[in-house]
This record gives sequence, C-alpha cells and structure tokens, in this order.
Amino acid sequence: MAFVKTAVGIILAAAALAAAQFPVSHEHIRGVCRGTLTVDARGVSFDGPKGHAWSWPLVEIQQLKVSPEGVTVLTYVRDRRFIFTGATPATQIVAQLREPMGGKLVAAIAEPEPGGWMIAARELRPESQGSLAIGARSIVYSTAAPAESRTWRFADIQTISSAGAFELTITTLERTFHFQLKEPLSEARYDALWMDFQKSTGHIRASGLQ
Repeated sequence: MAFVKTAVGIILAAAALAAAQFPVSHEHIRGVCRGTLTVDARGVSFDGPKGHAWSWPLVEIQQLKVSPEGVTVLTYVRDRRFIFTGATPATQIVAQLREPMGGKLVAAIAEPEPGGWMIAARELRPESQGSLAIGARSIVYSTAAPAESRTWRFADIQTISSAGAFELTITTLERTFHFQLKEPLSEARYDALWMDFQKSTGHIRASGLQ
C-alpha cells in the first residue's frame, strides 16, 4: 500500500511539473489569430502566425490571470496586456505556478478547501452574485460570472477588513474586492477569520502577540 501511495505521489508531482499546452485565440484590436499557448514553471509562450509569437519568463510577467475560459498576461512593458481565450487547464496551471508567482497569479477559479463555512455574497465592482467559502488557509469566491471567481490563499491577501456584519473587504495585489454579505457575519466568525489570516501570514508572531 505504501508503494502505491508513493507511486501516485510521484505521478502527481510529475503532472504538476509538466507544461500545459493548449489551443487559444489571441485577441487583437481588430479580429483574432489562433495558435498554441504553453505555460510551465519557466514562463508563458504563444506560438501563432507570423509576427504573433511571444515568450515571457515568469519574472517578466506583472500579472497572470488564469480562468477556465482563458489566460491574460500583463507585462511590465508599457503595461501591455495579452488576452488568450480558449478551454484552459486552469487547475493544473494554478497548482504549478502558485508558489513561484505568489500574488502575481490571479486564480480565477473556485476551489474551496475542505471544511470551513460559507456565506452568500455580492461583489460590488464589478457586480456579481455568489458565495464566499472561508477556510483555515484560504478564501474562495464562487460565482457564475465568467472569470470572476477567485481562490485566494491567505499568503496572497494583503488585508481583510469589515465595516459591519454585512460587509467584507479583501485587498490583494490584483485589486480590492468589496463584498456585500446577504446574511450577517457574526463577530465570532470574523474574529476567527482574522486570527487564521494573521497566523497564516505570520503577523501575530511578528508583532509578538500570543
């Protein structure tokens, strides 16, 4: 049994390291072109028609947004944005790039961790309807709005705050998310969320609190 578990672990690790390669359309100001997008631990590259081939090492990517519907690359060169649409192995890409990219990776997917609790919510800008799943190490916003779901590890969140029982604000490197809660967030649950966040990010230890 131990051998089987080890073999499965090796297979999963190899899959995580493998490059994700899939067909996409590249959006232009006028029209689109089609090609192949490759994403791996080294970076992102697009192989398209003549004059439409690019490659970006991870360090040269200001922000990488990954959703099941496509990938958006924001570069440091004049903040130029490259939008690629098509069926995307988003879960594989996020798992592979989460550690090397940190908050520069926008995981536009919903992957709640086991356990935790959920609360119905509306994101105010842009407006969408959904729910927040609060776990011990992450917050997940699930919505039917295309590419608007998010999975945040606490390590990728800058601040969490609340001005009242029906409001929650989450600030990340991407932007600030304002949620109107459809049911009250109890003081006990918010305090538990805040403590888990502080412990996960090391803020409590750094401040000397116990």
